[in-house]
Parts: sequence; structure tokens; C-alpha cells
Amino acid sequence: MRIPRIYIDTELNENTTLALPEASFQHLCKVLRLKGGHPLRVFNGKGGQFNAVLIDVGKRSASIQVHDFEALHNESPIKVTIGQTLSRGERMDYAIQKAVEAGVFAIQPLFSERCEVKLQDNRIEKRLQHWQQVAISAAEQCGRGCVPTVYPPIELVQWTEKCNNMLKMTLHHHSAKPIRDRQKPTDNTVALLVGPEGGLTENEVQHAEKHGFYAITLGPRVLRTETAPVVALSVINTLWGDI
Repeated sequence: MRIPRIYIDTELNENTTLALPEASFQHLCKVLRLKGGHPLRVFNGKGGQFNAVLIDVGKRSASIQVHDFEALHNESPIKVTIGQTLSRGERMDYAIQKAVEAGVFAIQPLFSERCEVKLQDNRIEKRLQHWQQVAISAAEQCGRGCVPTVYPPIELVQWTEKCNNMLKMTLHHHSAKPIRDRQKPTDNTVALLVGPEGGLTENEVQHAEKHGFYAITLGPRVLRTETAPVVALSVINTLWGDI
């Protein structure tokens, strides 16, 4: 029997009953057509998950009975924050989704000189909510007990100036230095700068280097902006993490 796993943004405790949020009710009871008594796993992003059972299924609402807590030990020991330059449409969604699956700690969307995405103030909040939901859905699917934060987008130069006390790296295909040349960060925190579809400008690379970012490469092939963070996270977790 497939046991659905859902995120609920509320306090969770053993041996309690709570009403399902509207979105979860629609997914479980209308889309999946689950009936009362079906087992679930629920989590709130604070680590771990709870076993639960669907109860009181009606036409417009349902509840769950929360049972025992289950600790999870699948967070990467390397806390990687990715500065991901904005890309169009599904490419940004893909980058966030796969980065969460690959163990990212947090995601900072960035505007850069060659960034083709221009967001007005009234659209930023809507996009941010969408990106955070992408991260939540990815965490549900891959079994994580924590949901990485997607921060509001800022300028690339702002972010590079405020990343302190971290191993800082820029993915730059013109560099001849691979990630393996870097030493494991002593505090297990990494800041990883990923450029847009047209790449970072030399001014941006130099600005990042001025603020302690090492230009590194992932090999002789040029990767798409949405592919690069997934490959980088895989390499980082192979070198220093849990792969």
C-alpha cells in the first residue's frame, strides 16, 4: 500500500487530531480518492515525521489522527546555500526541485546582469510563494523532514557581499580548478553561486572573487543553469557529505 507523505504548516504532536488544510484535503481525498483509515506520513519541516491516519472524510473536509513520531537522519551534513540566478519558467522550478532532492540547505534567487527575468514588486511575493511550494513538494517526495527556505530575490552583488564564514564558490566553466581542489569547510557551510543562462559576466566573477568566492568548474562540459546546482550538490556530498 502506498503511504502518501504530506507537509502541514502547523504544530504536530503525538496522539492528537487536526483538520486537514484545504490543499491537502483536495489532493488526498479528491485527487487520490483516499478513504478513512488510510495511513499517512505528515511533517511540518521542523525535522522528522509522524505516522498518521486519515479520518472523518466528508465532502468538503477531513481530519487526521496523528500517531507516533519518527526521527529522520537524511539531512546532508554539508549546509549548502545556493545563490541561483533567476531563469525563465520551468527552469527555475526544476533547479529548486532538484536541489531540494539533492540536499540543499537554502536557496537564494538572484538578479544578475544577464538575467532575463524581470519581476515587478507585485509579482515577487507570488513567485516566492510558488518557489517555496516547489521546495515543499520536493521535500514531501524525497522524504526530507526539513524544508529548505527559498529567500526573496536580491541582486547578485548584494548576496556575494553578505556570505560570511562559509566556503564560497562560483560555478564558472572558464575556470580550470575543480571542486575537489577545495578543502572541506571547517564549519560545514558552503555558498555556491550559479549564473544565468548566458553565464556570469567577468565583472560579476571578479566581484565575487573580491568577496572570497573561488571560481571552480564541474568539468569540461558547459551545464545549463538548472543542471549545474544538481551536479554541484552531488559532487559536494560525494566529497564531504553523505553520498
